[in-house]
Amino acid sequence: MNLPNKITISRICLIPLVVFFYLADFIPNGWGKLVSAIIFAIAAITDNIDGRIARKRNLVTNLGKFLDPIADKVLVMSGLLLIIAVPITGEGITQAMPAVWPVWFGIVCGVIILARELIISAFRQIAATKNLVLAADKAGKIKAFTQDVTIFLYMIYAFLVAGFWTTIQGTTNTIICVVLLVLLALSTILTMYSGVQYMVRNRQVLKDGGGGAKLHTIMGQVLNEFDDDGSLSIEGVAERFNMSEKKAQKLLDQMVQLGYISDEGEILLSDEEYQEIFGSRGEE
Repeated sequence: MNLPNKITISRICLIPLVVFFYLADFIPNGWGKLVSAIIFAIAAITDNIDGRIARKRNLVTNLGKFLDPIADKVLVMSGLLLIIAVPITGEGITQAMPAVWPVWFGIVCGVIILARELIISAFRQIAATKNLVLAADKAGKIKAFTQDVTIFLYMIYAFLVAGFWTTIQGTTNTIICVVLLVLLALSTILTMYSGVQYMVRNRQVLKDGGGGAKLHTIMGQVLNEFDDDGSLSIEGVAERFNMSEKKAQKLLDQMVQLGYISDEGEILLSDEEYQEIFGSRGEE
């Protein structure tokens, strides 16, 4: 087992600790929730580390592709459930409530985020049956970062409520709640936006028809061939790959939809992203 996969598995192993310490009310003054928040932050940070190492060292494996999204989704959904559903108790608290208040708002946001993740997972499974590997986009990465930050801050808030309620109650608590609600709303909006954008950009996945494996191979060969040029043109692709300009136009349109090239034909994939999608250059 290589290093990136070990990091991913370590992230999965941290999730039960996040849940345990958040629920550990026997630890006085809410310190368990602070420990939970710190472990959550460490687990979230490793998400960037394992993928970066895998691409940089050419260590991308099927096991990693399988485990990484599972680890990310389980971590986020566990954190959401904790801040939405677990009442906070502590000295001076007369009515135990979850960190997210009002409760209905947290439930609505949680359902939307969960639905988005399930839909995109199903979407990627359909793409996999057609041998298409969909490139991650910036909106999805921003969404993930916002979700992690929001959950982490809510856990810190839960720690403050459990241990220092008499200090923060009143105006301070109201301000904190409003700021956190804005962050949760923003995170939910970004979640919906990134999901819709991802499906629209890759809408060809839902079109009937075969040839996915062959198309994937051709795209890799085209990108490899024009790597030194840095951009593609209809005429250039048609000439070098002995195809009609109409077929070349269709191929480039699909590559634009997948996020491989820009509308102007500029190649958008880095070497690391190319290796993750197509393998080492020359192996297509």
